[in-house]
Parts: sequence; structure tokens; C-alpha cells
Amino acid sequence: MTSAKKFDIVVYGATGFTGQLVAEYLASRYRNDAQLKWAMAGRSLDKLKSVRDAIGASADTPLIAADSSDAASLKAMVDQTRSVLTTVGPYQWYGNELIAACAASGTDYLDLCGEPVWMRQMIDKHEAEAKASGARIVFSCGFDSVPFELGAFYVQEEAKRVFGASAARVKGRVRDMRGTFSGGTAASGRATFEAVSKDLSLVAILNDPFALTPGFKGAKQPKGNKVVYEDDLHSWTAPFTMALINTRNVHRSNMLMGFPYGREFVYDEMVVTGPGEKGEANAKKVMAANAEKTGPKALKPGEGPSKEEQQNGLYDLLYVAVAADGREVRISVKGDRDPGYGSTSKIISECAVCLVRDTPGVPGGFWTPGAAMQHKLIKRLSDNAGLTFAAES
Repeated sequence: MTSAKKFDIVVYGATGFTGQLVAEYLASRYRNDAQLKWAMAGRSLDKLKSVRDAIGASADTPLIAADSSDAASLKAMVDQTRSVLTTVGPYQWYGNELIAACAASGTDYLDLCGEPVWMRQMIDKHEAEAKASGARIVFSCGFDSVPFELGAFYVQEEAKRVFGASAARVKGRVRDMRGTFSGGTAASGRATFEAVSKDLSLVAILNDPFALTPGFKGAKQPKGNKVVYEDDLHSWTAPFTMALINTRNVHRSNMLMGFPYGREFVYDEMVVTGPGEKGEANAKKVMAANAEKTGPKALKPGEGPSKEEQQNGLYDLLYVAVAADGREVRISVKGDRDPGYGSTSKIISECAVCLVRDTPGVPGGFWTPGAAMQHKLIKRLSDNAGLTFAAES
């Protein structure tokens, strides 16, 4: 990676629903920041021009024609920039050539991937090259999995303050979430299950809590696949759809940081549904609804909620760190927009800015956002992206 490159960030997929939100955020938040050089990229220059006008970006915002099926165009794009922020998924369909180009050239890469099987394949294939070139490849820079990964990090910091040590057990719990489930996430889920159905050897990777920690297997983890009552929360809880990717990223983050949570760290994610018969009934409804989120009724890539729906969305996550003697500390992570689009577009934008501006010393390789950027990312998300991190009594 070199400072001589023309751009700091290229938003690849800027004509898609989420890509347009990312470009709009950068155009607004960093309008008066002359030091941040960014560009919009996609298959059609005409469509890029239309999006640029629609979002109110400066008329001189650079546009780049690039196509995932054209390796030469991807290389030409990558060679111009310090980092590529891509919203073009499912990534197992459209990300292979871009990952390869970034790893080879030393260009940073950020995406919204929630596809653990493909992520593991890319780590195995390109990590040595990325380390050699200096490319920082950062998966899952949106709602999967930044609030969850940073929630685990933040509650462990609180545990160290209160207990004097990190906790071997952390619970991530969704207390509230209002907004549309991402069409891109749904498509990625379908693509993953299609790939697994064609190659059953991939089932082991999909089901492995340590799929993203090559060479390391930790303690037995909760399956998180059934409705349960949790005494310390005084509530029923239900399986959380995105735990399949978030838990993997949290374990990888722990490994990348040198196991500050310990090698026997246990972590899971569930949805809090309340006490009593009503809470149990709601938990069963959540479990039944999970299947619909990647089914035929789910949003398609490129579809998404209205501006009003994005602004009226929110999420509230609870993190509980449990000490060996049973004591607990709790923190919350909250977002001020719908998780799948409004908040995700702000999160990945700030991840990209943080990576190029605040973390020059992070070496090449495959990173999680939290492990690479830690407190610096928490500060950016708190200052700019509508997230709050707070201890709870």
C-alpha cells in the first residue's frame, strides 16, 4: 500500500441499494474534508452519474467503470486506491477476483460479508499473499458483525475494570431490533446453503464455531439452536439468525488480538423475548420467523427500505460478561437506524475511513474490524455513525 495512490477509498457497487447509501454518507459526512479522496465505482458510468446526482455528491466526484467479471477492470480500479469498499455480494459469487487483486497489489479491502465458508476459503487461499503485500482484508464491516464484535470487546474491557480480568463467558443478546433484514444478507445465506448442498464437505466448516480460526479449536460452544429460559436475564431467549457469522468473527477477533478473552472463551448470541408464557410464545415465533428471512419472501439484493423506515429503525444489544465466581458486568450497544441498511452503510463507511486514517501500523493479512481498529473504531462509530456503547448497572 502506498500513499501515492490517487484515492483513499473507492466505493465499489455504488449503484446498488447499500452502495448508494454508503456513497451518500461519505458525500455528506466528509463533504468539507478535502483530505479524504474517494470515488464511486460500478459497471455503468451512466448509472454512476445518475446516483452521484441523486445523492447530492459533488459533481467532480470521480467515477470508475469496473465489473466483477472483468479482471482487468478490477485491477485498474484497485491500482488507483488505498482501499476498496465493496457492497457487491453475494461475495462468493462476485468477490473472488477482487480479493485476489487486492491481496496481490497491497490494497486494503472492506466488505459486508456474512458468508463464513467463503471467508475461510479466502483466508486459506490469500492470507500469505496479503501479509506479504501489506493488504488489510477486512470482512464483515456492517451489522454483521461490527456491533457484536465490538460489544464483546467493550464488555471485556468493562470486565477487566471490574473483575481485574477478562471473562471466559460472554453472552450477546438482542433486546430490540427494528428494521428490514438485508436483502444482500438473505441472498448470501441462500448462496452459502446452495454451495454447501453441492459440496457436503463444506458442512463441517459451516457448523464449526472456530471456522475462522485456522489452527485453533477452543472450548465447546453453545449451539444456540433452541428456545431456552435464562435465569440471570429473567427471560426466554430464541436463536438469532446472524449468530452463525457473528460468533465466528468474535472468535477470530479473539485469536487475532492474541487471546485476550482466553483460549477457553465461550460466546453465543440469542434474542431476548421476555418472561412468562408470553415470552416463551414470542421466542417460538422468532424461531419460526428465522426461516423466512432467507426464504422466497425475503428482500432481493438491490431492494431495501424507504428513508423513513431506515430512520425509524434501531437496535439494542446487551452484552453480559460472567466471571468465574458468577459476578456479571453488562454493557449495551445501540444503533440509531435500521440495522440492515441505515446503520450498516454508516458503519462500513467509518470502518474504511478508520482503516486508512487511524491504523497505519496494522500489518497486512485478513482482519476483523474490531481486532484491527478496536477503540479507534468505537470512537468513530460513537462520534459519527449513531452508535452508543455504555456500561449498565
